[in-house]
Amino acid sequence: MEKLLDANSSALFEDSVTRVLEKHWGDAMSAGIANLAALWSEAIRHGWFDLASGNELGLAIAASRRLGRVACPLPLMDGYVGAELFDSGIDEEIRLVVTAGPAELIDAGGAATHVLVVPGSGGRAEIRTVTTVVPAPGLAIPAWSQVTLGEMVAARDIDVYQAARARSLVRLGKAARALGAAERTHHLAVEHAKSRMQFGKPIGSFGAVQQRIAQCQIEIRAANLLVDDAVRAVHADDEAGLLAAEMAVTYVAEIAPRVQLAAHHTLAAIGYFEEHPGPWLFRRVQADIAMLHTIEPAHGSIGDVLIEGGGGLPAIDRGVDGEALRAECLQLIADTDSRDKAMTPSIVNPHAVAAMAEKGWFGFGWPHEYGGRLASIAEQVVLNEEATYHRVGVFKPLVAVMLLGASILRHGTAEQKTNFLPIIASGQMDFCLGYSEPETGSDLASLRTRAVRDGGEWVINGQKSWTSDGHVAEWVWLAARTDPDARPRHAGISVFLFSMNTPGITVQQHKALSGEVCCTVFYDDVRVPDSALIGEVDGGWKVIVDALAGERISMGNIAAFLHRQLDDLLDHVRSDPDRWVGPRGSAKRALITELAVGIQANRSLVRAAVEASASDLGAMFDAAMAGVMGGDLAEKFGAATLSIFGPIAALASADGVPGAGAFEYGLRQSIMFVVGGGTNDVQRGLIARGLGLPK
Repeated sequence: MEKLLDANSSALFEDSVTRVLEKHWGDAMSAGIANLAALWSEAIRHGWFDLASGNELGLAIAASRRLGRVACPLPLMDGYVGAELFDSGIDEEIRLVVTAGPAELIDAGGAATHVLVVPGSGGRAEIRTVTTVVPAPGLAIPAWSQVTLGEMVAARDIDVYQAARARSLVRLGKAARALGAAERTHHLAVEHAKSRMQFGKPIGSFGAVQQRIAQCQIEIRAANLLVDDAVRAVHADDEAGLLAAEMAVTYVAEIAPRVQLAAHHTLAAIGYFEEHPGPWLFRRVQADIAMLHTIEPAHGSIGDVLIEGGGGLPAIDRGVDGEALRAECLQLIADTDSRDKAMTPSIVNPHAVAAMAEKGWFGFGWPHEYGGRLASIAEQVVLNEEATYHRVGVFKPLVAVMLLGASILRHGTAEQKTNFLPIIASGQMDFCLGYSEPETGSDLASLRTRAVRDGGEWVINGQKSWTSDGHVAEWVWLAARTDPDARPRHAGISVFLFSMNTPGITVQQHKALSGEVCCTVFYDDVRVPDSALIGEVDGGWKVIVDALAGERISMGNIAAFLHRQLDDLLDHVRSDPDRWVGPRGSAKRALITELAVGIQANRSLVRAAVEASASDLGAMFDAAMAGVMGGDLAEKFGAATLSIFGPIAALASADGVPGAGAFEYGLRQSIMFVVGGGTNDVQRGLIARGLGLPK
């Protein structure tokens, strides 16, 4: 057998897989004519079925994705599991398929020579010969088969964990293959949308097409991240790893068929005929997802595991520094008795603020000369996550660090740094944001509020809308147009920081659905000194972009908010599972599975954006995708709590109310997660354009 030259090089291995597939299989349209048995033998020769001996699960999953891209049902992960269970002690020419029982359909195009039957709860695992094969034509091409099993050639006793691991790995392989096929069709749809003309325009310029493609991109990105997380977790060889694997499988099973269908909507008629890869990839996606039901997970659904196992979502590791700070942060929260002191973000807990300021955590990512210690992005994210999860009451000081601190450091004068950075570092910077206007919500470049220089002052006139806490803020961070004729539109904007007590400011309060107060703020001949200008005249867009870049630090807050709500939900459900969610297989348990997997996918997107370089365009899109997914999940979660608990979940805090009122508040707050900082529709449009679709 030909060994891999470098089994640790995923890129090298994937290139090798691609070349072998091109030579011995072809593209997706070859599924009806290619010789799977010949490819299988070639794959054995190239070492694809020897990956288990080197514990190279990542390479096996990467190859499974590649198989999906060409609609090839080679059961690579089945062979991986067989080699793992039997310590590579089976004949390498055996072409093996894993099943849960001897009478199952086989998806191997009639090319399998043996079947490995894996019992669900442990027991006797047997490898038996295939004696007869009867094709079962239908959706799958190559066709599924009904087989008759002959003599047993190998057997061993396995425990419950080994059975669960074997089943999860096979399921993960099928999911990765389906994901590869759906992703390939999605990419074909994206390229088609760029060039296909209708009504004199590329169809990719149509809003509906952009929204659909962007949503698919979010789901594909999250699915790939969950699969990668599962590979890392399964290497730990414990139950937590299997939970991560099943989360990936469950998410792919939900989104892959949806992405495939959405791609066909974009491709339209061209993707309906077999001269195009679309129909062949469609068959592969649907066949692989259908086959997941033939080898169910040993411990039940994700919801079952979380409810009855007593655990939570798999951890998202933030590295050595991040996890060290997490431990320190949790200790501070315990020492100051700060947990659950702020159900809503507007509440500030002065004890927690003082304790964190004493630690130097507000602005600890700044350079040393400004009182920071260059804390990593991971540490800053951990602080935001734990403060949000435990409802500590430091949201407003952390937002001041995020939105104002970095911009003042980069664009502020020496005087501004001296005046404002200590206030921010102490957690006492009580400010509001003057960005949105009645006609410029998400389209900040179109703002109309004017600032005109008059000697050594600026005269500001205009109106700002939806200004959170504008009625109590001491300062306003305001964007105004200083050059009405500038092109492009964002070129003539400047940013100012000044007191809300300045004459000419009128505040009109409005109570939001969430209960917080937002304001319309009128600026009538408001005079501010030139020292209030942050950065250069007409250079405010750079200041705004730097401020928004800081959102990478706090974008995990929605995920942390939802993670806490999920844990609250699970705590209440576990108190009486029969009453709240019923038996296994119930719709309510399925709903908990959907929520848990979605929240974990959102956390994985956040992690990807955090780990990417700040200058990496991919980090921006991961952050945007995490925000869109988080907002959608927040709405779904709020509605789900009403479905699970009924009217009692719509009550505010009281004895016996699930979540102590958090679910009722979360449902009302969810709208802000979707519209705040730019609506999800706008964000999807930006993601679509990031994929190259036209305006």
